[in-house]
Amino acid sequence: MTERKDTIMPEPFRPNPLRLAFGLMRLPKNADGSIDIPQVCEMADRFIAAGGTYFDTAYVYDGGDSEKAFKAAVADRYPRDTYTLATKIHATIGATDEQSAKQEFRTSLERTGAGFFDYYLLHALQVSTHQKYDDYRLWDFVKDLKEKGLVRHWGFSFHADPALLERLLDAHPDTEFVQLQINYADWENPGVASRRNWEICRERGIPVMIMEPVKGGILADPIPEVRAVFDAYGADVSYASWALRFAAGLEGVHAVLSGMSNLAQMDDNLKTMKDFRPLDEKEMELISLARKALDEDKSIPCTACHYCTKGCPMNIPIPEIFNVINRRKGSPEFRTIREYSIVTAGRGLASDCVSCGRCERACPQGLPVITLLRKCKAELEK
Repeated sequence: MTERKDTIMPEPFRPNPLRLAFGLMRLPKNADGSIDIPQVCEMADRFIAAGGTYFDTAYVYDGGDSEKAFKAAVADRYPRDTYTLATKIHATIGATDEQSAKQEFRTSLERTGAGFFDYYLLHALQVSTHQKYDDYRLWDFVKDLKEKGLVRHWGFSFHADPALLERLLDAHPDTEFVQLQINYADWENPGVASRRNWEICRERGIPVMIMEPVKGGILADPIPEVRAVFDAYGADVSYASWALRFAAGLEGVHAVLSGMSNLAQMDDNLKTMKDFRPLDEKEMELISLARKALDEDKSIPCTACHYCTKGCPMNIPIPEIFNVINRRKGSPEFRTIREYSIVTAGRGLASDCVSCGRCERACPQGLPVITLLRKCKAELEK
């Protein structure tokens, strides 16, 4: 990892010196399940007072209540030039055709009260959904919105393999930014491909927005083995701060989104980012140790030697499937299923196993691969 260089950011982007973005996906809730608007207002006040400007929401977050909460906490209380807003259009959740998909933009504009969007994203492109954005002509739609001044910059958020990312960027070389899932746990995870996806954007000079820097909270409250790595170092900082600094220190990153759920999380993130300092060499060694601790926390002791895959007649990526299972601890089911779809794209599923036994004969660990694949099928193909 190299130190971030702010000079690489495109001139049209509004400066974001805090580097932190207030993600509005996991807002605080009242006992009845509604969003705690007074607390969101206080969180927004502290964020803006610290120099924060970037807010991130989406048409689908909290069934639309996230965008409404932004209006109540920010748009109705602050001048338009004091903040930037990102929201997203989703082609498969809530949309059934081109018309209903495009209506999401008008609905988001009304809900947020922002007048225009600084950053507008095609939401969550992945193997199973990206074709819908072509079918509904949403790429041309967002470009047209920019020409009309309703969108300042457009891009997409991405949850898939590097091959698809390159295909999309080849087809749409005018993409202004990409939002990627990046954190130290997923840096080398084939189910996320954080490093390679980031490298592709760097090679093309495309700015990156980072989502999931603490992996949905898993790195803010990590497993005991990871806690021990950071505790031994003796720094009086939160576990989340290590993850944020890893993400924010990468080159080409304009904003690091953190989905904050209470004032304590806001204060901790601001403490980390107000006087931001990239990880030094010693601290990067700690990150490597923490990643190793995560990798060694295995329910399936697969070493990923790939001897099992060389003779598989169904082209099943057995080590990658086992890796998804091993990394699921603490993750929501949807994220685990998504990683499974990424590693099996264009290859065999666990359910495609024909029990020929070639994998078991080749496995130097003597693993009961066929039985394990059956368990993976039960857990991952729901």
